[in-house]
Amino acid sequence: MSIGPLVFRVHAIQRMFQRRISKDDVRYVLEHGETIETYPQDMPYPSRLVLGWRNARPLHIVAADNVETGEVIVITTYEPDPEEWQQEFTRRKPR
Repeated sequence: MSIGPLVFRVHAIQRMFQRRISKDDVRYVLEHGETIETYPQDMPYPSRLVLGWRNARPLHIVAADNVETGEVIVITTYEPDPEEWQQEFTRRKPR
């Protein structure tokens, strides 16, 4: 799936740098990954959590879609913690 222009929040850029996640990684996950959670009440735009794999590395991207402009706003990105997520990284472990 092709996506529109990416807009990176400052927080996302900081986390990408800290976690060694590139813009190419983010775009790949958003284009080829699976939406595993949605947050329709988020403001100013509904957001979603996307899981994708870059080589053998699982990545989660939180992004919001600005339908009016076609932009995808990257809020944060991280490698899911196996302590918090089930093995396939699509569902959180029960607390």
